[in-house]
Amino acid sequence: MTTRLALFPLQNVVFPGEKLPLHIFEERYKQLIKDCEDTGITFGIPVYLNNRLEYGTEVELASVAKSYPSGAKDVICRGLRVFRIKEFDHHEKGKIYAGGDVEFLEDIDNPEEEQISQLMDLITELYVHLEVPPPNIDRETFRSFTLAHKIGLSLQQEYTLLKQRSEKERLSYLINHLLITIPIVQEMNRAKYVIELNGHFRNFDPLDFREFRLRQR
Repeated sequence: MTTRLALFPLQNVVFPGEKLPLHIFEERYKQLIKDCEDTGITFGIPVYLNNRLEYGTEVELASVAKSYPSGAKDVICRGLRVFRIKEFDHHEKGKIYAGGDVEFLEDIDNPEEEQISQLMDLITELYVHLEVPPPNIDRETFRSFTLAHKIGLSLQQEYTLLKQRSEKERLSYLINHLLITIPIVQEMNRAKYVIELNGHFRNFDPLDFREFRLRQR
C-alpha cells in the first residue's frame, strides 16, 4: 500500500522519534511548512546519498521556534516512520515542492535486554575514552535510534541503520560498530600520549635483568 507524501530531500538521516531543527529559507520549503501549519500534513525527508533517493523518514511539524520578516522560519520536526520511495516527482501537483508515493516499512520491536545492557555499557565506555561527559540514558525508553547520531557513525552507516527492519538487528549493528570503534579511539589516545611526551624527560620503570638469558641461534 502506497501513501502520497510531500518530500524534502536532505543529505541527512532522520531517525524515528528524533527531533530535528531546520532553518527554512527556500521558497518551496516555505510553502511546504505553511501547508503543514494550515492543514497538518506530514512530509518525508528522504536521504540523498550517492545521487540516489530511496529510503527516508516521515516527519511532522512539532513547532515553529522563530519566524523572520523574509518568511524564513526556524522549525522543529519530529521523525515518525521509515519509508521507501516508489515514485518521485519534482513538483507535487499545484506546488513548488517535491512529492512522491511511498511505502511505509513494517518494523519489528524485538530488543533483547542483554543487547540493550551491552550497548549502553559500550556507549558509556566510548564517552569515557573521548573524555566527554556520558549522556543521560533512560533505560526504559532507550532504543537503537536514541543515540545513533552520537556514537561516530558515518552518513552511510546511519543510512544502513535506518533501513534495518528489526530492533534486534539494529542493536547488533551498533554493538559491532562500537566494538570496532572503541579500540581505535584507545589507540588514538595512546598515540596522542606518545606525541605529547616527545621531547620531554621521561621516567621509566627499572627493568630486572637477573633472569635474562641471551637467545641462542
